[in-house]
Amino acid sequence: MKTLAAFAGGAALVACSPQTQAGAASEPTESAPAPAASVHPVSGLAVIPLTVTSGDERIAFSVEVADTPEAQARGLMFRTELGDNEGMIFPYDGTRAQSFWMKNTPLPLDIIYIGPDRRISNIAAETEPYSLDPVYSEGPVLGVLELRGGRAAELGIEPGDLVEW
Repeated sequence: MKTLAAFAGGAALVACSPQTQAGAASEPTESAPAPAASVHPVSGLAVIPLTVTSGDERIAFSVEVADTPEAQARGLMFRTELGDNEGMIFPYDGTRAQSFWMKNTPLPLDIIYIGPDRRISNIAAETEPYSLDPVYSEGPVLGVLELRGGRAAELGIEPGDLVEW
């Protein structure tokens, strides 16, 4: 998936840190090694946890982080598979609208636009593989989440749901 320049100028990139779990040790020990960063074997991008809260349900994903212009330009191009609980997050600064296209992307995708309030603003479901038609956000976005096409509907993910990463 490649980001189209919908507006002049580049967007500053913002990555959010995952929250710590309740009950976790508050002080590191000398003998405990730092956790190794998870890296996707195909893209080489960092993989982080992401959750979507839909009603009372929290849905967990492991997502690749496309946080550089090069990673965002490539996105999920040329990928032929994407697991049920996998995806890619494109972090932005929340000040600009974004548009995506499906150039060189053989998989249909759900493109989920996340507003500055971390809530889903709109979903482009089951986008057409290889299409050069732009798919637009409804307003500025803090992030764009790509999932396997149809997955959002299968899980009941919809506009207004909270996304955290």
